[in-house]
Amino acid sequence: MFLQIENFLTADEVQSVREIARQAKFIEGRRSNPHNPTKDSSIVDPSDPVGQKASQIALAALQRSEEARNFVFPQRVAVPSLCRYAVGMKYGPHIDAAYLPLGPQPLRSDVSCTMWISNPADYEGGELVSHLGSEIVRIKGNAGAVVFYPSTTVHQVVPVSSGERLVIITFIESQIPDQLQRDMLYALGEVRALEGLKMDWRNRTQLDYVIANLHRMWST
Repeated sequence: MFLQIENFLTADEVQSVREIARQAKFIEGRRSNPHNPTKDSSIVDPSDPVGQKASQIALAALQRSEEARNFVFPQRVAVPSLCRYAVGMKYGPHIDAAYLPLGPQPLRSDVSCTMWISNPADYEGGELVSHLGSEIVRIKGNAGAVVFYPSTTVHQVVPVSSGERLVIITFIESQIPDQLQRDMLYALGEVRALEGLKMDWRNRTQLDYVIANLHRMWST
């Protein structure tokens, strides 16, 4: 299951990240995944204090979004990275690494996240393409939008043919590592949010009971 949220970043936050991109130091993107020859992008140097401000903006958005939390069930979040795709740059079909070497305990990537900084009209190409069996899903979000999707999904960024694609990416270790269980809890939460006030209190309490105990049962 995918979740797209419009206006995940405010207009002011988007403008701030664009200004950061003009000042920050970018390095070759393959440094973050040197074993994948299909990766051709630039990322902000993690040690650059200017670039770190973009990461802080992205983390703040993740922390305040109840909709994102209810979908992802975050336990740990990798430091977000500001990425730039100039003309000709791309990221071929791949699956995100299962574990990221962060600190003493590697972070398991359960959910991947892309936040758009560029307006879709500012560049050609550069769509995020996901391969779901025989189906192909193309996503090109508006500035400030976000998409969350399972890190097990085969996906790619098609070549940028004009303009510049700016995005922030991150990876999330979920409290609920199993994708189907995570989707079921999200669906139950949506039912509670949409129908809960119409329910008899006994039924609402039973629904809360199921959600809370499935969360306990499935959490790592």
